[in-house]
Amino acid sequence: MKNWKSILALLVIVAVIVFVLIMNKRKMANAAAGGVNDVYYVTVQKAEKKDLSTSFSLTGTIVANNDVNILSETSGRVLKIFFDAGDYKPAGAVLAQVDDELKSAALTSAEANYEKSKKDFERIQNLFQQKSATEAQLDAAKLGYATAESQFIVARRQFEDTKIKTPIAGYITMRNIDVGSMVQGAPQPTLIANMVDISKLKVKLNVSEMYAFAIKKGDAVNITTDVYPGVTFTGRIESISSKSDEAHTFPVEITLANQSAHPLKAGIFARVDFNVSKQANYIVIPREAVVGSVKVPQVFVVENGIVKLRNITVGGEAGTLVQVLNGLNEGETVVVNGQNNLVDNLKVEILNK
Repeated sequence: MKNWKSILALLVIVAVIVFVLIMNKRKMANAAAGGVNDVYYVTVQKAEKKDLSTSFSLTGTIVANNDVNILSETSGRVLKIFFDAGDYKPAGAVLAQVDDELKSAALTSAEANYEKSKKDFERIQNLFQQKSATEAQLDAAKLGYATAESQFIVARRQFEDTKIKTPIAGYITMRNIDVGSMVQGAPQPTLIANMVDISKLKVKLNVSEMYAFAIKKGDAVNITTDVYPGVTFTGRIESISSKSDEAHTFPVEITLANQSAHPLKAGIFARVDFNVSKQANYIVIPREAVVGSVKVPQVFVVENGIVKLRNITVGGEAGTLVQVLNGLNEGETVVVNGQNNLVDNLKVEILNK
C-alpha cells in the first residue's frame, strides 16, 4: 500500500513538472509567433531557518606514514644481501654488506695514529705544566691530536657505511641491488631499496574552499574502503594547508592507525566522511532553486506574482538543502521548478499554492 502511495506521489510530481515545461514552451511559441506571453507557471518554496549538520564525503589516497628511498653512502661491490622485497625490518637492521677491506685498513691506521697523537699530546701537556716544554710544542701536539681524531672519526664512519642499514622500521617494497652489484656514494648515490612504515597511515585529499574553513585540525572523520565493505575506520585531520592549489582546493592530510584485523596498504583509495559541527538557525532553500554559476549563484524570488532574479551567497550543503548566507530573508518565496525559461521581472503563476 505504501509503495502505491509513493508511486502515485512521484507521478503527480512528474506531471506537474511536465505541465510546467509544456505551458512554458507554448508561451514561448506564442511569443515567437507575435502573441503575448502573459504568465509562466512555476512551483515554489519558502526560505526557512533550520538547524543543520553539514556533512560531505571526498575520495583520497592512502599513503604510508614514512616512505623512504634507501641510498648507498659508500662505493664498492656488494658482498652480501640480507633482505628481499616484502620483508619487514626494524630500524637499524643491516640490508647489505659492501666490500670493506680497504675501509677496514684505513680505520686501523687512523685509530693507531689517533692513539699515538693522544699520548703525545698528554705527554707534552705534562711537560708544559712542569715547564719542560714550550707553548709552541704544546700547540703543535694539540693540533696533531685534533687532526688525528678527525681522521679517525671519518675513517670509522666510512667503515660503518659499508653496512647499509635501515633508517626506519617498516616493509621493503623494492630491492634494487644483487650480490656483485657495484654501488656508488655521493654525489650520485645508488638506490638500494624503498621502505615504507605503514604502522600508521595517512589519507591525502583536496578540500574545496567552501569546506576548508568548516573543518579544523584534530576533527574526527570516518573512513571506508572498497577493500573492506562495511568496515569503518576512524581517523583525525592532521593538517590543512594554508595555501590552495591552482584549482582553489586545499591539501588535507588525515592520519589513522593500521589495524591488524583489517590491515590497509599504501596506494589504495579511501572515502572520507566529514561531519562538520552543527550549525543553528541558518536560512536554507532546496538545491534545485539555485541558478547561475558556481561563482555567482542566484535565485528567482516571487514578489506579488513577479519574479525577481537575485544574487545570493551560499554556504554548505545538507542533503538536498543549501545554506544561504546572504541575499535572502526567511519567509521569502523562491522558484524551485520552471525557472529555466524565466528572466527578471516576468509574471508567473504558482501551481503549488
